[in-house]
Amino acid sequence: MSLIDLLTGNTGNQVAEQAENKFGISKTQVIALLAVAAPLIISYLRKKSQDANEAEALNNALDKDHDGSILDDVSQADARQSEGGSILNHIFGDEKPNVENRLSQNTGISIDKIGPILSMLAPVIMGYIGKEKQQNNVGAGGLGDLLGGILGNASNESQQQQSSPLNDILGSVLGGGNSQSSGNPLNDILGSVLGGNDQKKQQGGGLGDILGGFFGK
Repeated sequence: MSLIDLLTGNTGNQVAEQAENKFGISKTQVIALLAVAAPLIISYLRKKSQDANEAEALNNALDKDHDGSILDDVSQADARQSEGGSILNHIFGDEKPNVENRLSQNTGISIDKIGPILSMLAPVIMGYIGKEKQQNNVGAGGLGDLLGGILGNASNESQQQQSSPLNDILGSVLGGGNSQSSGNPLNDILGSVLGGNDQKKQQGGGLGDILGGFFGK
């Protein structure tokens, strides 16, 4: 399963429906949030995996807790929300409030709900990574390449697919920051999708405008 399939297929739709029912947020908004959060989390993990100790810890966590079974039973996402919060605390660290604020401002999801929704999504994203790790028989030393490959393949796939609001979001997220990386995944990904480069500022672009069209606002 590609990252695009995760975001646009049954798994993404089912977890979005759960979040919609629990938090009163439109399913469309949750899917758009997932489209930004998944590459962001993967990018942060890829950066962390450059450290051998972090790579080993991630490898162990994936083997122990994230075998991919959640993709076949997304009802686990709600039950594992508190676990998802711990995952996000580790991945984002001190930047977590900044990540949540930026995502809240640009998706229209209120700040009091953005964290809990992300906490539901995190175990699903980790389950996806764990399943890819198993299928590719990757150990701690290969995690960086695996995560980079997931992002690269998704970028190519989003560019090849017919344009749609969600593909526009994915293309912007996955295509942003690669050529002029600041070394900070938050700046690179959120900067590109939220209109952080000059071209998009001139166009008034970014996630806000895409979501505005997506939601018919």
